[in-house]
Amino acid sequence: MPDTVIAISLPRLALAFLPVLATLAVFLAWTLDVRHPLYALLRMLVQLLLVGYVLAYIFGADTWWLILLVLLFMAGAAGWIALNTVPELRWRLLAHSLVAVLVGGGVTLLFATQGVLQVEPWYKPRYLVPLGGMTFANAMTAVSLAAERVRSELGHGAPWIEARNTAFQAAMIPVINALLAVGLVSLPGMMTGQILSGVSPLLAARYQVLIMCLIFAAAGLAAALFLAGARPVLAPRQPGDHGH
Repeated sequence: MPDTVIAISLPRLALAFLPVLATLAVFLAWTLDVRHPLYALLRMLVQLLLVGYVLAYIFGADTWWLILLVLLFMAGAAGWIALNTVPELRWRLLAHSLVAVLVGGGVTLLFATQGVLQVEPWYKPRYLVPLGGMTFANAMTAVSLAAERVRSELGHGAPWIEARNTAFQAAMIPVINALLAVGLVSLPGMMTGQILSGVSPLLAARYQVLIMCLIFAAAGLAAALFLAGARPVLAPRQPGDHGH
């Protein structure tokens, strides 16, 4: 029998903010701007408390159309946020970003949940929502890095093929670093959560292998789809690529 998850009461949760206050005190003592980290902490607190209530409702509803709506909202928000690195081109690149995140993340999510896990029913929110969040978030990061880097490379006069390849490699750096570090430098969040909830470390490791494959594929496919689709906007008439 797995161990029962340790419940955290609100007064005990408040203790977690004591070292936070110590860190904020450093900002004040060194006359640094404390408003930004304070805003980030307050926003984190509100967002996580709200998402807890939202997820409880979604999991309780257990309705396929609601789950699809949540996933589409995630993908849409990720596609929009991904273009924060190129705000001047946001509206021209938005469709390409949305397609890249939705297709790159959606295909890998579908493969993981219906091929590997074989979730029943297919829309089971306990699996689709957290896995979808991880998938679309990493697709978003890859698109964001690819957009910024390809824009920079083209701005420095690089031909399209060179700029595209450099941007793709840059977009994959965080994912590749995560693959190299997992299990050595850190235990990933999902694996840690499963172990804390009493799941066997061996089973948790298998789930984490699935997650890492999911993240790698979602990031790579999303970055590649974005770079391929956005070329007419970023480099509409640049010669010399010979159709590659």
